[in-house]
Amino acid sequence: MKAPLLSAAGQPKGEVDLAEDVFDAKISDGAIYYAIRNELANRRVGTAKTKERGEVRYSNRKPWRQKGTGRARAGDRKSPLWVGGGTVFGPIPRDHGYKLPRKAKHAAIRSILSQKWREQRLTFVEDFGVETGKTKELVGILKGLLPQERAVIILPGVEADKLVRRAGGNVHWLRFMSYNQLMAHDLFYGQRVLVLQSAATALNGFYGNGGRSDG
Repeated sequence: MKAPLLSAAGQPKGEVDLAEDVFDAKISDGAIYYAIRNELANRRVGTAKTKERGEVRYSNRKPWRQKGTGRARAGDRKSPLWVGGGTVFGPIPRDHGYKLPRKAKHAAIRSILSQKWREQRLTFVEDFGVETGKTKELVGILKGLLPQERAVIILPGVEADKLVRRAGGNVHWLRFMSYNQLMAHDLFYGQRVLVLQSAATALNGFYGNGGRSDG
């Protein structure tokens, strides 16, 4: 399948080849849900902590004698029954993250890309760079390509795009991702997705049925 290709100035430049099994695949809502759920779980810091009975700082002295007072028996002030006492089965620091199977993650990415394509929210542009690494230059380029709304730019790599990433680091509505490190959450909630030409070609092979087996 073919898609219109724009120049960095926003003018028609030609067409780019897209793999149908990546950009026109069957949309799986379940795959998208589980991929986003996995990413949000992996982001959780898991530092919630409450003190249990043995961690509360109180004396071990018995509040009153065992018998003869008419009151219920009490061993110490650290009991969960007392105000200021320990917490029963409270949260402890833990890792909420887990690993999602590669096939499930790739199915989610294909579904999101296909959904964006059908909603006409994908824009393909020839490769461009920001030689100065300054925000002003990048914003000037994007002015003719994207409205200033929540957007994702898919880049062909990490090392070759350092200046582009640096230039857009303080643009709050931009999110940069390499073609092989796409995040389902940010991709799904992005209003617009800008794909560089080299990244589009790489996506065809990486997420296609004949793509690489690692992820």
